[in-house]
Amino acid sequence: MEVKIGVQHAPREIVLESDLSAEELERIVTAALTGSEPLLSLTDNKGRKVLVPADRLSYVDLGEPSLRKVGFGAL
Repeated sequence: MEVKIGVQHAPREIVLESDLSAEELERIVTAALTGSEPLLSLTDNKGRKVLVPADRLSYVDLGEPSLRKVGFGAL
């Protein structure tokens, strides 16, 4: 699932692809926003860990699973 994270005072959003379901991601984000976790901690498909202070989150966009496109033809 594609996850886009907006961070206050940062010019670009953080984009990562996660193997977690939408429900699991929502639970993790909710825990960070309610104050039970000081950091939003997510790991992408390649093992890269992203840590964002919960008080600096602007938005979190949980998108649809992205399919890898192969080839040059228009689909």
